[in-house]
Amino acid sequence: MNLLVIPWDVNPEIFRIGSFAIRWYGLLFASSFLFGYIIMKKIFDNEGLGDVVLDRLTVYMAIGVIVGARLGHCLFYEPGYYLKNPLEILMIWHGGLASHGAAVGILLVLWLFVRKEKKDYAWVLDRIAIVVALSGFFIRTGNLMNSEIYGVETTVPWGFVFLRNGETVPKHPTQIYEALAYLFIFLLLSWIYWRKRGGHIQGALISLTMILIFTARFFIEFLKEDQVGFEASMQLNMGQWLSIPFVLVGAVALWLSIKKNKRLVIKR
Repeated sequence: MNLLVIPWDVNPEIFRIGSFAIRWYGLLFASSFLFGYIIMKKIFDNEGLGDVVLDRLTVYMAIGVIVGARLGHCLFYEPGYYLKNPLEILMIWHGGLASHGAAVGILLVLWLFVRKEKKDYAWVLDRIAIVVALSGFFIRTGNLMNSEIYGVETTVPWGFVFLRNGETVPKHPTQIYEALAYLFIFLLLSWIYWRKRGGHIQGALISLTMILIFTARFFIEFLKEDQVGFEASMQLNMGQWLSIPFVLVGAVALWLSIKKNKRLVIKR
């Protein structure tokens, strides 16, 4: 074995008491909501909004992320199996979440949220975009602790040998690549928001999020192993095909936001 590679044999369970176990993935997933709430509270305080609206928004987000991510995995990656065994869709503890499904779920629940709360859709999406990028960092770190969703064989000196999965050769730690990409996007969006203290072009942050996250995802997918068997016969895998529409929608939304802002500036 190449002495430069990194043997990875982390136990995905932090501790276990009988049948009850605390896992790294669950802790990191919960952390994404905790830190997301803290950041959103700062944003809401900056804009003079109360905690009641934020608490309702958090509930909507939790439902959108969990339901969307689960249905996304079941319908995009293994539709045949789950349509034959629909009750297993509810067994989220068996694993199987898709970020593309989570993105769709977030867009849908926030649309419902703004209709009920009489808020502006672009305004809410821009602020949520910041914490979504941070959540991606936590979730991909959780994937690393689970030794899952990693890359193809590599000769780079930072390749990981995922010993718990019986691997004997180094693989690209694509979880780390994605986590760092999402962390960078979070820092960029935060800088844009706080530089103008929320006075940026409305719609710009969610547009940039869609462009940057799914562009990163598209290119990193070239280094990943296929998640399901049918991807082996595809020129682009499922993750890449699902990323393309988000990038295109994000690009169009950003163009429309800039165009709308120019019209407002001219009118003033």
